[in-house]
Amino acid sequence: MEEDKRKEKKKVMMVAIDESECSHYALKWALENLYDTIVDSHFIIFTVQSTVDLGFAFASTYASAPPELIASIQERHQKVALALLEKAKDISSKHGIEAETLTEVGNPKEKICEAVDKLNVQLLVLGSHSRGTIQRAFLGSVSSYCVHHAKCPVLVVKKPDQ
Repeated sequence: MEEDKRKEKKKVMMVAIDESECSHYALKWALENLYDTIVDSHFIIFTVQSTVDLGFAFASTYASAPPELIASIQERHQKVALALLEKAKDISSKHGIEAETLTEVGNPKEKICEAVDKLNVQLLVLGSHSRGTIQRAFLGSVSSYCVHHAKCPVLVVKKPDQ
């Protein structure tokens, strides 16, 4: 009976991506190197749309940005995220893996960790941008944040040429 419960409850594995080459490499690496784990898991590809910075819109319209402009900017961000997920889903399909895709809006570091918790993810895979110390200090590192804050193991994949 205990064995039946384990078979029924699939593990959840998530790859978080953005538009970078590094994250697509991490997705492909996971599909090629963790195939046996992924095929028996609930596989999720996750992306985060950064919150829309409307400062330029307000500045260029003297603090009265028309609602149509704001809606247009938000719609464009959503289209980019959906196209990104569709591309990732196609990559997964070529490897024989059916993936669920999800997107959230907000701070990538926080949203990834929230999704890990909410979806009960057992393994999170991320790409590494390999920024230097100064860039990480100013820009932050999503992978570093997730390694320290995600409530599951985190695999950070680096491209060989980094």
